[in-house]
Amino acid sequence: MITINPLEVDGMIFTAVSVELPKTTLLTISNDIGYIMCAALDVDIFNEIPKLKERQVVAGRAVGVRTIDELLNAPLEKITDASKAYGWEVGMTGKDALLKIS
Repeated sequence: MITINPLEVDGMIFTAVSVELPKTTLLTISNDIGYIMCAALDVDIFNEIPKLKERQVVAGRAVGVRTIDELLNAPLEKITDASKAYGWEVGMTGKDALLKIS
């Protein structure tokens, strides 16, 4: 099942997406600038492959989360190089990162 909902974070609206997959759930929260996600996806690819690095994707990843609420409150374990321009840092919560791109 795929669930897509608007998500208010301190008065700012984001899009929360949950995709139920076999033995895991893919979670993302995004706006038109960037997104945070669970560890089911790879952030490193946007830093390591030159063609993808050129895109300046703003993204961060949290590990061990199972719900959108957990994703908001978990520390980001990895971030893209482009996200640093918005003040993102490894260890900040997903919520704090999202508010920096709102």
